[in-house]
Amino acid sequence: MEERWYAVYTWARHEKCVAEQMGQRQLSSFLPIYRSIHRWKDRRKEVELALFPSYVFVHLALKDRVRVLQIPGVVHIVSARGVPVPLAEHEIETLRHGVDGKVKMEPHPYLQAGRRVRVRSGAMAGLEGVLLRRKEGLRLVVSIEILMRSVAVEIDEADVQACA
Repeated sequence: MEERWYAVYTWARHEKCVAEQMGQRQLSSFLPIYRSIHRWKDRRKEVELALFPSYVFVHLALKDRVRVLQIPGVVHIVSARGVPVPLAEHEIETLRHGVDGKVKMEPHPYLQAGRRVRVRSGAMAGLEGVLLRRKEGLRLVVSIEILMRSVAVEIDEADVQACA
């Protein structure tokens, strides 16, 4: 059976421990991290956090999955109908090149066309609308209902959050 990449779901904030354990067990793993400044009342500190909280990627043959499931902090391998789902090789390689190439990455809520969103900053802050489509780059087109009419507005993706 050939080796493929799989996503492993971990306990909250255990990604680094799980990745370290995988290395000690000679399992090939990948934990993409990013740097963030955390602020407290009295200080600021740069911390390294998992780009995908609670997930570590592992490269293995499916017959070796028990070796992963025995690691403390591992909950399960991401599966569909009880069968672990392999990830696309090119997606993992793209992520690896981005992390290795020092591309600035940070997590962002997953937004889909048709989802209700709220503008959280900028001149349109507080308005809600429906995400119509994602355009090239980091731009979104949002329909904002004003006086029972819609207005299409291009807004930077960083200024938009999904509504509950």
